[in-house]
Amino acid sequence: MNEHTALVTGANKGIGKHIARLLAAEGFTVYVGSRDPGRGQRAVEEIGAGARLLVLDVTDPGGIARVAAQVDRLDVLVNNAGISPSLAPPADTGIEEYRRTYETNVFGVVAVTNAFLPALRRSPRPRIVNISSGTASLTWSTTPNPQFTPGSGAAAYRSSKAALNALTVLYAQALAEDGFKVNALAPGIRATDLNPRAATAGGDPTEAAQGALGLALLPDDGPTGGFFSWDGTPVPW
Repeated sequence: MNEHTALVTGANKGIGKHIARLLAAEGFTVYVGSRDPGRGQRAVEEIGAGARLLVLDVTDPGGIARVAAQVDRLDVLVNNAGISPSLAPPADTGIEEYRRTYETNVFGVVAVTNAFLPALRRSPRPRIVNISSGTASLTWSTTPNPQFTPGSGAAAYRSSKAALNALTVLYAQALAEDGFKVNALAPGIRATDLNPRAATAGGDPTEAAQGALGLALLPDDGPTGGFFSWDGTPVPW
């Protein structure tokens, strides 16, 4: 096993798989978190040397605890797994959609992060990267000239990522004295199967993965508790 280890959740496809591939290329042993064992194994084979399958459902606390017990030390955790069930505005979004979305995008991040904290504490330079969304920026959504059209929808997804941003700040503050760097990334809209809008966007997922890699490899004097775009520029909360 390589000296440095990383876990990327939801790494069997999309941005997550590209993040895992880039970390492996940097010499990390990368645990490819995947709810589906078959898809996860195919991703491991595509990534190649350094990749290891970790069957992980971020909505299953018991399963997360069992898997975490198998990992002695972890240097990088990338909370990438996320869902966007629909593009509906808030009044047209049922409560079950909110629950399902938060279960993965918020509660799943908390469950995974807390379970792997003991392993991360054994690293001399622990890093946590939370994959958020620029659409979660309240500033970008409410300024006089907002980046996103008012009422453009995806209420469950966007609000869950705003909650994730708040947790990013809280974890960064709580873990700062232990040397952690905890940051959120706005990857930009990419050609993935996150939702129909993303699927037709045409954005390169590798570009977003490069942004995550930068946050995963931050030096000791790097930022923590920040929100950054894929190109490294700060994003307003």
